[in-house]
Amino acid sequence: MNEILRTPENFFSDLPDFPFEPHYLEDLPGFDGLRMHYLDEGPRDAETVFLCLHGQPTWSYLYRKMLPVFTAAGHRVVAPDFFGFGRSDKPTDESVYTFEFHRASLITFVERLGLSNITLVAQDWGGLLGLTIPMDDAQRYSRLVVMNTSLATGETALPPAFLAWRAWSAKNPDMAIGRLMGRSCPDLSARELAAYDAPFPDIRYKAGVRRFPDLVPDHPDAPGAALSRRAARWWSAQWAGPTLMAIGMEDPVLGPPVMQALRKVIQGCPPPLEIAESGHFVQESGGWLAEEILKAFD
Repeated sequence: MNEILRTPENFFSDLPDFPFEPHYLEDLPGFDGLRMHYLDEGPRDAETVFLCLHGQPTWSYLYRKMLPVFTAAGHRVVAPDFFGFGRSDKPTDESVYTFEFHRASLITFVERLGLSNITLVAQDWGGLLGLTIPMDDAQRYSRLVVMNTSLATGETALPPAFLAWRAWSAKNPDMAIGRLMGRSCPDLSARELAAYDAPFPDIRYKAGVRRFPDLVPDHPDAPGAALSRRAARWWSAQWAGPTLMAIGMEDPVLGPPVMQALRKVIQGCPPPLEIAESGHFVQESGGWLAEEILKAFD
């Protein structure tokens, strides 16, 4: 493994609406030398754990509006930062970041914390990766919240809007994360945009962010494709827990067509909650979305 970078803590000072204490794991089996950050709010002995998984180019800050609603209802909320994102360590070698690397880190993280009765909350890469995990540890997972994501099985052509995003990413290695978030979520304040920039002091810290577009399986033999196909079969035949699907209707890549296709895969998935004025990052819609999730499950 090449150089490993760690964003200095002072970059995360005075983040708006983010009073949560950081937690770290430095002993994940198989990930020696890497420190993973996560949020862990609410009672440790809560009956239900909301496991909130972010995607690209965000981090656990994305769940700041939903998290307090879940904890106020007595639930525990755990939100890790993928390696290469947020407060987690960031290898500079892009080849480190593979589909299996990220998936294995999440599986090991859940096992290390001993989480159970999990409500999986998955969006973007939080779904592409997270939706492949319960099939191999089904007793831990009881409910599902799925938002603007997919299972990338490699069997269908990737949307033109995604291919355009992949091409743009390749030509712009020093992604301006805050600027990207501002285009997707125009209501974010300057301080909130700065919070999305905070994990990445310079281009060297962005290897993991750059890598994700190329990790989406685009043919049946691509890494992660077979796992995703197996997961699709599991969700279709084995899943029996309650599900809530929320769709940011203005998402040009993982919007209504992709989500309706995913709905057909998830056994028992009810009609989705359609958020008309929201795009890809539905978590930024506000705490009301978390309230709708609790209502649906209660």
